[in-house]
Amino acid sequence: QVQLVESGGGLVQPGESLRLSCALSGSTLDYYAVGWFRQAPGKEREGVSCISGHDGSTTYADSVKGRFTISRDLASSTVYLQMNSLKPEDTAVYYCATDFTLFCVMASLSASNYRGQGTQVTVSS
Repeated sequence: QVQLVESGGGLVQPGESLRLSCALSGSTLDYYAVGWFRQAPGKEREGVSCISGHDGSTTYADSVKGRFTISRDLASSTVYLQMNSLKPEDTAVYYCATDFTLFCVMASLSASNYRGQGTQVTVSS
């Protein structure tokens, strides 16, 4: 059974950092794209970042470019989201998803049933 489990969320002050993890069990990440999404109360789901299963290339939403970095460890089938210079507007539930395809198609990833339960990130002073 395929499962994705996120961890690493928490409460931080503006300007601080967090690293989220997305661990995949029941399969491997070797050839699959994984995306990070977030959803804040009353707001639409937003695609944050994605790492391609094809060549490990990455994409970012404009709102997080230069602050967030996505990476993966194929040996442990884990994808990370390093979040620096956090802002209050980054507050949301973050979750990861895969659709078991090679490329980052955010619409497909967002609609996939293969996603974790989410981890809460709160940025507040």
